[in-house]
Amino acid sequence: MAGAELFATRGFHGVSIEDLGRAVGTTGPALYRHFPGKDALLAAILIDVSERLLAGADERLRGSPDPDDALDALLAGHVEFALTEPALITVHDRELDNVPPEQRRIVRRLQRQYVECWVRVLGQLRPDIPEGRLRAKAHATFGLLNSTPHSAGDLALAEMSTLLRSMGRAALLA
Repeated sequence: MAGAELFATRGFHGVSIEDLGRAVGTTGPALYRHFPGKDALLAAILIDVSERLLAGADERLRGSPDPDDALDALLAGHVEFALTEPALITVHDRELDNVPPEQRRIVRRLQRQYVECWVRVLGQLRPDIPEGRLRAKAHATFGLLNSTPHSAGDLALAEMSTLLRSMGRAALLA
């Protein structure tokens, strides 16, 4: 994801189509054969990651009929994503407003579906908590897990993964 790395380090407005072309081993104008502009490339990146997160959550839930195991699987999947693709988290956090409105709606819809996967599992574990509060817990936990581009520091990947899964679980079930 060379484009995501560039957008994460320089920001959407700090990256030219020529920069993006060079990053993938071609010219900037050659990218226009695939994308009408860098905003469309950004949209493709964010739609792709949103689709992958949702598909991963669906797969984990199908493989974990027990809600406690399902929560662990969701946490493991999101933590793995956060630790291995921090540029995508940064780009999503900073640059979603630079995505054309139609594609932004697609990203937001996919995100809502992803959140609802978590809310369903949490609802099974904590039926005493209203859905709105469970949704807020999920969003707050994503903030914690997605802080890894800024907080991973000197911890080894496995240690950070264990720490984040433990903290995420505690936050969700608090």
